[in-house]
Amino acid sequence: MFPALTDRARLLAAVRSFFAERNVLEVDVCALSRHAPIALNIDVIDAHVSDKERGFLHTSPEYAMKRLLATGSGDIYFLGHVFRKGEIGRLHNPEFTMAEWYRLGFTLSQLMEETCQFLFLFFSPLPIRRLSYRDAFTQYLSLNYTEAPLSHLQQLASPYLPSDTTHWDRSHYLHLLLSHFIEPHLGQSELTLLTDYPPSEAALACTTIRNQELVAERFEIYYQGVELANGYHELVDPIELRRRFHEDNEQRAAIGKEAYPLDEAFLSALPQMPDCCGVSVGFDRALMLRNQKRSLSEILPFTWV
Repeated sequence: MFPALTDRARLLAAVRSFFAERNVLEVDVCALSRHAPIALNIDVIDAHVSDKERGFLHTSPEYAMKRLLATGSGDIYFLGHVFRKGEIGRLHNPEFTMAEWYRLGFTLSQLMEETCQFLFLFFSPLPIRRLSYRDAFTQYLSLNYTEAPLSHLQQLASPYLPSDTTHWDRSHYLHLLLSHFIEPHLGQSELTLLTDYPPSEAALACTTIRNQELVAERFEIYYQGVELANGYHELVDPIELRRRFHEDNEQRAAIGKEAYPLDEAFLSALPQMPDCCGVSVGFDRALMLRNQKRSLSEILPFTWV
C-alpha cells in the first residue's frame, strides 16, 4: 500500500503543477450543498445537517464551479473528493477523487488536447484516436444507431437486460450497448476520444449540427476499456437546462427514484457564465491503470467495502 500512497502523493503534486504552469486557479468548493444535482443515472448521498435541514454531498463540483465562473473567476480547477450513492465495484467507490477544470475561450478540440496532456502525467505519451459515437456503433456492432429498429436494439441487449425495462426508451438501450459491446474495445493501445454523442446523451453540453446530424458537443476518453474523462462545451442556456432537469426528474420518478428541486441559484448564474469548455477526470482510475492494477481497491488507501 505504501508505494501506492507515495505514487498518489506524487501525482497530486504533478496535477497541481500542471495547472499552475497554465495559470489555472485551484478552487476548493464546498462538498455539502443544499441542492442535489439532477441526473438520471447518478444518485446523491444525502446528509442530515440538523433535525430540520437536509443537505447533499456533491457528485461533482460542477454547479459550484460554474457559479464561480459566472462571477468572473477565470480559468479554474478542482482536485478533491466527490461522492455518489450506490457506486461500488471494481471501478467504483462511493467516495473518489476527481479533477475537474474549465477553460474560457477554448474549443472542445483544444480541451481534448489538453486533457490528453493531463493524462500523460499518468502514462507515457500514447497515440490519440478520435472516434465518433456513430462510427463506434458502425465499427463494433455494424449498427446505424439512429435508424436501427428498437426491436433490434432490444435483441442485441437481451443478454444484459435487467429484470424491469418497462420505462426504458431508445437511449437506455444505446447506453447499455455502448457499455457492454463498445467500451471494452476502446483505448487498448491508445487514448480513444469518443465524440459527437446523440442529443439524448448531451447532459449539460451544447448541441450542434455536424455532418447534417444534431450531436452533443461532448467527448469521453478511454484507456484500456476504462472511461477516464468526460468533457463538454458547456451549455449556459437556463431555459434549455431547466427543460433537461425537468425531463430527468420525470424519468427518475418513473423508475422510482427521488425527484429533486432545481437549484435556482445555479440556474440564475448561467446567463453570466462566459463561453467555456469543461472536463472531469477520474483521478483514481487513472492512478489504477498507471499502476497496472485491476481494481480501485488496490490503489485506494481505504474503500467503503
